[in-house]
Amino acid sequence: MRCRVGSSRAAPGLAALALTLTACTPALPRFEAALAANDSATAALRQWCAARQIADPAAIRAMPAPGEGAPPPADAATLLQVETPAALGYRHVRLSCGAAVLSEAHNWYVPARLTAPMNAALASTDTPFGTVAAPLHFTRERLASQHGAGAGCPAGTILTHRALLRLPDGAPLALVVECYTRANLQRRSAA
Repeated sequence: MRCRVGSSRAAPGLAALALTLTACTPALPRFEAALAANDSATAALRQWCAARQIADPAAIRAMPAPGEGAPPPADAATLLQVETPAALGYRHVRLSCGAAVLSEAHNWYVPARLTAPMNAALASTDTPFGTVAAPLHFTRERLASQHGAGAGCPAGTILTHRALLRLPDGAPLALVVECYTRANLQRRSAA
């Protein structure tokens, strides 16, 4: 893919240049394909981190995101098939590979559909939800995808996904909003 920067019709300024470069980055479509090929965003990020040499080892950690958590979306209880949003657990984390923050995620989940050790791991470790819940063999149903920052995403987000994770019997497990960062488009600098 060839991209031309500096067209006389382009809007002036660094923001226009950044948008042009992001839209023309061949890595973005490959990143989107890597996410689409996995039910677990954690697994996709781990593979992507290794392939792009973002960090070595390519281990994904979930660290609490700063600031207030987000209230559940209006449709969360319906999508997750619970009586009330009060029945939901919530995790707001930044998923990192090495020093690179690859995404910021909001995750509303049904604790009653996880095992007690899984709930304990989510409450007390930096293990990502996708890793903790992997033994349940969940699948992913993408509800929405957009380039740029969606609702609840920080500035600098290059891609936003909204998805429902389902158990093998079809029961909904979690509703996630994932805000992917520019760090996904970079490679590790040679030292």
